[in-house]
Amino acid sequence: MRLFDNVITIQAPTFPESISEGDIRWLKEVGDTVEENDTIGEIETDKTTMAVLAPESGVIEEFLIPDGEKVTQSQNIAKFKVAAGSESGSQSTETKAPSPSPATAETKEVPPNAESPPAQAAEIPSAPPPVPNIPESPISATPIPPVSQKRPIAAAVPQPIEPMPSGVRSERRVKMSRMRLRIAERLKAAQNTCAMLTTFNEVDMSNVIEMRNAYKESFLKKHGAKLSFMSPFIKASAFALRDQPVINAVIDGKEIIYRDYVDISIAVATPKGLVVPVLRNVETMNYGDIEKNVATLAEKARHNNITVEDMEGGTFTISNGGVFGSLFGTPIINPPQSAILGMHGVFDRPIAVKGKVEIRPMMYIALTYDHRLVDGREAVLFLRKIHVSFIVRDRSSLGKLKFSC
Repeated sequence: MRLFDNVITIQAPTFPESISEGDIRWLKEVGDTVEENDTIGEIETDKTTMAVLAPESGVIEEFLIPDGEKVTQSQNIAKFKVAAGSESGSQSTETKAPSPSPATAETKEVPPNAESPPAQAAEIPSAPPPVPNIPESPISATPIPPVSQKRPIAAAVPQPIEPMPSGVRSERRVKMSRMRLRIAERLKAAQNTCAMLTTFNEVDMSNVIEMRNAYKESFLKKHGAKLSFMSPFIKASAFALRDQPVINAVIDGKEIIYRDYVDISIAVATPKGLVVPVLRNVETMNYGDIEKNVATLAEKARHNNITVEDMEGGTFTISNGGVFGSLFGTPIINPPQSAILGMHGVFDRPIAVKGKVEIRPMMYIALTYDHRLVDGREAVLFLRKIHVSFIVRDRSSLGKLKFSC
């Protein structure tokens, strides 16, 4: 940005290495007064969303790029008028203005309501002032409310589609977001490339629910995170992937790359589309580590703070459609991975237990895999490994499910 006559030219932020452009969406209007570090706009790319922050307290003077148009890295996108008496403006005046002579020193004291000298009287700096570091919690003369109060999340993301009105024959045409276009492109590429096959199994969730009810309070007190169904499935998947390493592998040309680590991508639904932040080295984590990391990544994704680095890599994906009440489904592989596990809802169903019919909380699980690399044998053994992890019956063995939680 460049300081000239108290007007700042705001530039687009630095893009990640794999991103070259994005679409700007302004959250404020020309003439709006904003505080330092307020979000005035967002740049949506095909992978993530980057916030455009107000560098100082002041007024938005002009948008150089119209709403919805394409922007590139470091491009000038807006003009911003710094408020009088701002920190950078006062520092610039103090450091650049010549020292007053003793004869005119008395003129230094200016009444509060006096007009400031014309801009031409000040020396024009030969180089732009240094950009101040943006603190994590902005400091100002008046308390700044939390983000949830200052700018509701609903204003930062596309509004959900309203229910279809009755008795009206109308149509609406809406531009697809870059993220949605990218999701469509990747999913179609997966269908065109992989020989996808899905194998199913079911899991009796009785003991997991019992464990959760028994330890949820102490778990929350110890780790500061809730004990959900995700951590047992993520940890069980890590064991199953180490038992069937071909599912953790990937095809690269005419070679197979086997990974000796487990990085699991967690599918998170956001208003802008599906994102898949990655938990790295899951094989070394316990339940507490998993739950805390999942909660952090999910919160970042829903608040548009997820970065490209958070989503890079990943050797296997887990998608939990059960949070929306899904009974059954066939997930699509997240390329370039070779398999994805789909979790579904827990529903009471009658099953045979030792020759008797009992009502148990059951979940269908589905593994979609690339049949070019993974055979049915490995897929079934993978699901059986997860199944066995959840069917411990006796009370003494129940603790094994905790996996050092």
